[in-house]
Amino acid sequence: MSTYSLSRFPPHQPLETDAVLRALVQAHRYLAELKGVARTIPNEGLLISTLSLQEAQSSSEIENIITTQDALYRYQIQPQGADPVSKEVAHYAEGLDVGFRQVRESGLLSLNTILDAQSMLEGNDAGFRKTPGTVLKNESTGDVVYEPPAPNEIAPLMHRLESFIHDTSELDPLVRMALIHHQFESIHPFYDGNGRTGRIINILYLVKEGLLDTPILYLSRYISQTKADYYRGLQQVRDEGDWEPWLLYLLQGVALTARHTTGLIEQIRALLQLYKKRIRDDYKFYSQDLINNIFRHPYTKVAFLELDIGVSRATATRYLDVLAADGILLKQRLGRENYYINHALVKLLFNLPEMGQ
Repeated sequence: MSTYSLSRFPPHQPLETDAVLRALVQAHRYLAELKGVARTIPNEGLLISTLSLQEAQSSSEIENIITTQDALYRYQIQPQGADPVSKEVAHYAEGLDVGFRQVRESGLLSLNTILDAQSMLEGNDAGFRKTPGTVLKNESTGDVVYEPPAPNEIAPLMHRLESFIHDTSELDPLVRMALIHHQFESIHPFYDGNGRTGRIINILYLVKEGLLDTPILYLSRYISQTKADYYRGLQQVRDEGDWEPWLLYLLQGVALTARHTTGLIEQIRALLQLYKKRIRDDYKFYSQDLINNIFRHPYTKVAFLELDIGVSRATATRYLDVLAADGILLKQRLGRENYYINHALVKLLFNLPEMGQ
């Protein structure tokens, strides 16, 4: 019989089993490698801006909110008139950024930060659920699989979760992250955006704990590719009180995602150095700010470059047109505006391999 209870959190049972301890060793190893390789990129904004849109797309895909990376980058170029789905997914990246800035500034992952991130990604201030009758259903059969707590229980449960986030404990922080994620998803505190907010909390917690400097480990791609296992793990804890499969699932996700992200960053770093050398050797207008611009904005435009390197519109246009004429960038048209694609970087970002073992 299940011993699971939202009110008895954290669970009072052995969690760090032999299998979990072995998984923790691997997860921490790959996380440490990721943290190290990320520090070799001089401008952290390059990674945050490119990888956060990857996360936004994958996290939203889990909730059947589907768009393409191309549409997301074009939304950044020209937000007016963009399709509603791309706008909604872009708000996820904005919510993540809001949360990261608050965690970095305060060193805390507070309930207010969670509320602010959720408000940003949803585009409203509805806050906690106030209407009873919320249930979670099986997407295939329509059967009710779980009934979250009533609205009057949400605030006390969330305050208790906030306390657990900041309490010192002998539990490994990655185990704590898995517990936090499960508890948050089970409280299901908001009308909408619970899954996406929960995945933002994962990465913010890793930053809070110092396991990463920046929010670049995004589990959503792993979850999207193992969606059935994700929901099965959540429910197995609720039905049977069995935490080990859930912990192993998320720890494997951390290890796989960290390893894949490390590989991607190494490829971005190599491409960055290649572009830096070519532009420095061949163009008098080379600057580090220009390099930063075309990597921070894989789809850039004149106004972005004008702002980043402090030149006139005419000068920024000339620089980008020269780079496009020589094949370094790809010039495209969107409405009345030109934009310029770092096509080598985009090829990396748009053609990521499937998560392997």
